[in-house]
Amino acid sequence: MYAWLFRQLPGPLWLSILLSAAILAGILLVLVDVVFPWLADLTHLTDSTVG
Repeated sequence: MYAWLFRQLPGPLWLSILLSAAILAGILLVLVDVVFPWLADLTHLTDSTVG
């Protein structure tokens, strides 16, 4: 699957590597900025029951 995605990127090898890094950085940014805070509100893992 990753090889297919890499082959679909345009340009020479260096450009494909740069585009893959940019896409990966964008996905990580969305995860850290949107998904993880949303999940943290749902899970309540930091709530303490020890008083």
